[in-house]
Amino acid sequence: MSALLMRETDRLERRVLGAIEFLDATTRTRVDTPLDVRMDGARLLRNRRGLYVITHAEHPLLALHADAFETAPVQPVLGSVAFTLLVDDRSGRYLPRSVAVTLPRDPAPANAGSPASLFRPIEVPLYPAATAPVGLNWSVLRVAVRDSTSGDALGGVLLIVTSGGNTLARGLSDWRGAALVAVPGVPVTTWSETPAAVTVNEINAQIEGVFPGSGGTRISAAQLSSGRAPLALPQIDPEVVESQRAALPRSTQAVTLATGRRQSLFLVLALP
Repeated sequence: MSALLMRETDRLERRVLGAIEFLDATTRTRVDTPLDVRMDGARLLRNRRGLYVITHAEHPLLALHADAFETAPVQPVLGSVAFTLLVDDRSGRYLPRSVAVTLPRDPAPANAGSPASLFRPIEVPLYPAATAPVGLNWSVLRVAVRDSTSGDALGGVLLIVTSGGNTLARGLSDWRGAALVAVPGVPVTTWSETPAAVTVNEINAQIEGVFPGSGGTRISAAQLSSGRAPLALPQIDPEVVESQRAALPRSTQAVTLATGRRQSLFLVLALP
């Protein structure tokens, strides 16, 4: 029997530059519904797992990575080339946001466990819109964010719920200044901090609102009542805002959380 002869006529091999995984900010589960994802200067492809793979970047040195397999180029330095990714959920369940992405990722197999590894997707939390569904046992805060002087509705405000030095949840306000912050996992009963009681069914917390340096919006009461959305919706990078919060306009308010409790509150910020 003669051996079967095969001839290679074409080969397509490319090294990808990374992947993005979008997560529900409340449940930390993957967002499987298709999203509108754009990154200037790069091409992305959604694969069957729901990851958005960075297949190409328009940078002269990063282009060399596409065809390098056994040994990755030493230039540019890891994480030295910055891109801005924009994501929008057309279904309206999640709010739009931006993400700072730095390339190249670490290609060393020995470092596969590192968050900066090429073999791990970049995790990006998406924050729920004010009308998003909530869990039965979550503690839910519905927040209206306003400017203290004008009463303008403030969009793109990062909301952070903390208790005892721990961050419990985060959220974003939309262009109407409306935000949904869901806090899952609040204990039905927990140990009391006061000597008179052994257990309690609620915990003391605080919610902090941080107005971004750019990307936030201010909408007057007249425009808000008309229902006319601005041409540019808030689209901020929450991680960047949180890292700069000490230098940005912010305000805090005490709240009490309990399993299954729904609360509505106003949060007022003084903007320059």
